[in-house]
Amino acid sequence: MVFAIACLGSMMSQNPLKSFMAALIGLGLATVGVDANTGVYRFTFDSVHLSDGVQFIVVVIGLFSVSEILLMLEHTSGGGKLVRTTGRMLFNFKELVHCTGTMLRSSTIGFFVGILPGAGATIASAITYMTEKRLAGPNAKFGEGDIRGVAAPEAANNASACGSFIPMLTLGVPGSGTTAVMMGALTLYNITPGPTMFTEQPDVVWGLIAALLLANVMLLVMNIPMVGLFTRMLSIPLWFLVPAIASISAVGVYAVHSTTFDLLLMVALGVFGYLLRKMHFPMSPLILGFVLGEMLEQNLRRALSISNGDTAILWSSGISQTLLVLAIAVITLPPLVRLLRRRKADPLIPDARPEQGA
Repeated sequence: MVFAIACLGSMMSQNPLKSFMAALIGLGLATVGVDANTGVYRFTFDSVHLSDGVQFIVVVIGLFSVSEILLMLEHTSGGGKLVRTTGRMLFNFKELVHCTGTMLRSSTIGFFVGILPGAGATIASAITYMTEKRLAGPNAKFGEGDIRGVAAPEAANNASACGSFIPMLTLGVPGSGTTAVMMGALTLYNITPGPTMFTEQPDVVWGLIAALLLANVMLLVMNIPMVGLFTRMLSIPLWFLVPAIASISAVGVYAVHSTTFDLLLMVALGVFGYLLRKMHFPMSPLILGFVLGEMLEQNLRRALSISNGDTAILWSSGISQTLLVLAIAVITLPPLVRLLRRRKADPLIPDARPEQGA
């Protein structure tokens, strides 16, 4: 879990410090409620509604849905923009053959990037786009209509979504914000993702893998014929879309405990998430930190209880030492690499040469 948090800071955004801070905010939200070991109320502010902690669905809907609604409201003053057809909506066979190599390379890269905890589809899309742009050479028209500029990030995006399930199923560590939401849903049914899940819940694991295969086939069959319908959805005005999203979000939160406090907390977290997004804080590390927080605390206390308070148990085993070394490397290597690149990019001071004729 420490390794996963370390990966967040080095991979989630261009500013690793903001990713770390967002993950720490998520860890802080996970400490709200009654301590399972001592029974002490922590950060509840004498509120009965917070004694059970902050609910996962309230955090997710508040940070993602409500904050997105507030961002959408910023664009309503300018009025809706008309969406018009600018060309063909479907690709032809020649374009498919032209992009086959791009899709295969991008899918492979995206899958392995998705395996890394905290990397996500954004990192995979950026890496594959720059890779294909470099391979295409200076004559390519990336950004000016080259279809490979669309095929590369989208193939990587889809592949990383499947790759992010590997750390969730094998290590119990969410690989992305989506798998963090899925881990929260599995814990509601007393299913703990991790190595034991393959032996204790094999039907769930292999059912999930089979569902991913069927889902990709169904998406291919459904999406291509319905491209025209999906593009028309862009013409839905925000004055209709925003209230619909807000209503569905409120119903989903209220259905958990049927209390108005959850609705107020959802709005408060949404405003807080809106301010964070305006300051360019990524939301996925916050969700990952919230999901990892409870697991991190429980396993830390369990380890200290087994060792009678001896903290050496945290780094005595070979697996722990390897993961800690990798965590330190993930944190320290990217700044060192950037520093070396800057030094190489700086122009060298020209040597003093005697003037001609001297």
